Amino acid sequence: LVSVPGNVLVIWAVKVNQALRDATFCFIVSLAVADVAVGALVIPLAILINIGPQTYFHTCLMVACPVLILTQSSILALLAIAVDRYLRVKIPLRYKMVVTPRRAAVAIAGCWILSLVVGLTPMFGWNNLNAVERAWAANGSMGEPVIKCEFEKVISMEYMVYFNFFVWVLPPLLLMVLIYLEVFYLIRKQLNKKVSASSGDPQKYYGKELKIAKSLALILFLFALSWLPLHILNCITLFCPSCHKPSILTYIAIFLTHGNSAMNPIVYAFRIQKFRVTFLKIWNDHFRCQPAPPIDEDL
Repeated sequence: LVSVPGNVLVIWAVKVNQALRDATFCFIVSLAVADVAVGALVIPLAILINIGPQTYFHTCLMVACPVLILTQSSILALLAIAVDRYLRVKIPLRYKMVVTPRRAAVAIAGCWILSLVVGLTPMFGWNNLNAVERAWAANGSMGEPVIKCEFEKVISMEYMVYFNFFVWVLPPLLLMVLIYLEVFYLIRKQLNKKVSASSGDPQKYYGKELKIAKSLALILFLFALSWLPLHILNCITLFCPSCHKPSILTYIAIFLTHGNSAMNPIVYAFRIQKFRVTFLKIWNDHFRCQPAPPIDEDL
């Protein structure tokens, strides 16, 4: 109820405001599309898995995979945004020649294709089917196993920790931290240069870049804060099977991951002026209750 309208508003804002058409905001739209899908698809499926219906193994696997695809898409969109901001401050004069709309579109398509490959890997065989089939056969049952659909029952923890977390979540997050540290260093170096009569425009440019970089670094921080607890719990599940995990901690971690999809539009509204102005314009043009025009009694 929060993430879908909020992120649809982000996509709408980029559509109606020409000033939001550069590469960074295209990547932000890609992130918003993933967040809309989390609200519209993943959260309902997570509720379904929590109920634990009886399904075939591969049906349950298909229900569990969308969250993996969309999480990976969000991470790669955040990485693309970080690289884009780095190029803006590293090569400001050549930036528009290097980051063309075509290249941005190819990068977004590449992010989604890679996300599909990573997220659908369990469908290609890296899952718990063998263990479930052994238990199914031990009961004297035949055919495809019918199970109580639960995430950990179908998705392998080795996949979640060694492949998903250690390869496709943690390294990109650490790389993004390094990129933003370098972005802030480059901007500070430019802003600390002695202000001369001709340096007004560069000072203004880098001041604006610093504001946007801070906002996008905040998005990254919130993403890490939302997703790391669940991955840490997955690590505990794999490396310490006998350790007791209170169910309330698991629910809080899952709630944080879902809540992250609703956070970004709020950050844009409060931190990025172009978004704030466009949000207000959309609200005033389409949703604000306008008083009815006065009726001329003579007519």
